[in-house]
Amino acid sequence: MALNPRTWFSRKTLGKDAAAGLVLGIEAVPDGLAAGLLAGVNPLAGLYAYMFGLVGAAAFTSSAFMAVQATGAMALVVSDAGLAGMPDPDRALFTLAMLTGVVMVIAGLLRGGRLVSFVPTPVMTGFITAIGVNIVLGQLSNFTGYAAEGANRLLKTLDVLVHIGQWSIASVVVGTISILLIVVLRPTRVGSLGLVVAVVVGSVCAVLLNFWVGDPVTQLRDIVDVPRGLPAPVLPSLGDIPALIVPAISLAFIGLIQGAAVSAGTPTVDGKPANMNRDFIGQGAGNLVSGLFQGMPVGGSMSGSSLIVQAGAKTRLALFIAGGVMALVVFIASDLVAFVAMPALAGLLIVVGFGAIKPSRVYSVVKSGPLPTAIMAVTFGLTLVIPLQFAVLAGVGLGVILYVAQQSNQVRVRAVHVEADGRLREDDPPAVVPPGRVLVLQPYGSLFFASSPIFEKQLPEVSRESRNSVVIVRLRGTDQIGLSLVDVLRRFAHQLADADSSLKIVATEDRVIDQLEAGGLLDDIGERNIYKGTEWVGETLRKAYADARDEVERRD
Repeated sequence: MALNPRTWFSRKTLGKDAAAGLVLGIEAVPDGLAAGLLAGVNPLAGLYAYMFGLVGAAAFTSSAFMAVQATGAMALVVSDAGLAGMPDPDRALFTLAMLTGVVMVIAGLLRGGRLVSFVPTPVMTGFITAIGVNIVLGQLSNFTGYAAEGANRLLKTLDVLVHIGQWSIASVVVGTISILLIVVLRPTRVGSLGLVVAVVVGSVCAVLLNFWVGDPVTQLRDIVDVPRGLPAPVLPSLGDIPALIVPAISLAFIGLIQGAAVSAGTPTVDGKPANMNRDFIGQGAGNLVSGLFQGMPVGGSMSGSSLIVQAGAKTRLALFIAGGVMALVVFIASDLVAFVAMPALAGLLIVVGFGAIKPSRVYSVVKSGPLPTAIMAVTFGLTLVIPLQFAVLAGVGLGVILYVAQQSNQVRVRAVHVEADGRLREDDPPAVVPPGRVLVLQPYGSLFFASSPIFEKQLPEVSRESRNSVVIVRLRGTDQIGLSLVDVLRRFAHQLADADSSLKIVATEDRVIDQLEAGGLLDDIGERNIYKGTEWVGETLRKAYADARDEVERRD
């Protein structure tokens, strides 16, 4: 169990864990500041989120190497949450983090990890691609030094492009140097520490340019006072909770998706599959601790988790060491942190944004058909033009629509022939119910309300010639049906009755029989025409078939 401190470290691997924690801790400083910048809040809130969210979650997650940090997607939701319009924006931010933690913990206890399966690939592809574009567009102001205006990122981007003459050349130079260093150093042995090098070099260039040029580059100290020491704990603002419920739910859902990806892609110490629900609870704990100590919302980070694994971590002690390294930076180097240049952080985020855009995934969705492509395109468009917390919920709704559409189109009706030797043979059903025959129909797929029209369309037509016949609908393998499908069966039974024919039902589950009764089908065809299946495959069908043959022969 993660709550047992004895499992958090091993003396044999102490050196490797310390090295991995040092790497993640150093890399997380500029990354955390960038996350706060992306969220449009005090950049220090991003750094505190990395520090306290990481440590708070590490004691509860089942994935020993899950790095819980302020991710780009979550930062964009915070940016769109309208915190600036609240009486105390900083307090509202901390409250949002704690509220997100509460939602995550509750969802984890309710086993909300299974909700991941309801988010289809087209929705996630459209959402993640738009997140990447949003990250890039959201940093153009910091990159160019021009304070853009507009109701959303698209309008602000247009404003930046229109006023290219007002760009700060020094800011563009700093941002460009940072981007080039990240791109050049990432494939080398420096790896992710290239982010640190790029921000440091970019910030040094900013100091020199501010000294030589009369066009100052914005630095962290120009925005906030960087304190020497850790933040004091704060309590949530209860009055802000009603306005923060929607963004908190959206943040929790994003955390669920990102955490599931980390759980699946990050190894555990014992090699067993990670428990997504416990990881979700761990992310909730991270948010509670982050908000308590003046941090922004956090979630499972694939980049941070991969980094600490690649750095050689062997136990979750590496995560605690990373948190300690960040704390030391705040204590010892706060004066230096104040000189971090905003264009350098913007350059870092622009690289991250472009990295989130995967053309191959977009192409694979396009190849899968027009409906998934349309869902992806709508999700992408909504994520660009409306506040992200609403775009997340809209994406979930589109996912449900796509799931329903796919399931309803998978319904297929087959005709079952009972041979003289007792064997069962299937083929396509006839277009019209034949006269004086016993016809057995077997539907396959999920029989719920959305599939009812598809099911009804595949039923054979009942004509004036369809006389003296018996149709048996076999519902073996179906554990429930909707009232819409019962209505379809009732209409089919009435059509058969008008042609002097009848309908019989073979159902295996008591629940299905109860639903047939609730929908009124038993009253229409009589209880004697409902056959309860047994564990012996085909036994009840053969009995119903024999009874149907007797009925046809008696009518003749």
